[in-house]
Amino acid sequence: MCVAVPARVKTADPAAHTAIVEVGGAQISIRTDLVDEPQPEEWVLVHAGFAIEKLDEATALETLDLLQEMWGQEGLGAPPD
Repeated sequence: MCVAVPARVKTADPAAHTAIVEVGGAQISIRTDLVDEPQPEEWVLVHAGFAIEKLDEATALETLDLLQEMWGQEGLGAPPD
């Protein structure tokens, strides 16, 4: 199963098409080639290390809540066995 996860942009480097985002308390580096220059505090949908879409905050938070409900209260880790 493939899942894209909402993440909040912490920093962005438009020239390098990269950003640091926060997902489940961890910060990761992603590529931003597929979206228009994300800015800090914006939300993006991340799949396979790429931001694939910008999201509004309400949609991002609703999606995170649904993922937590689906995978349990441990947060955005691996799905349960």
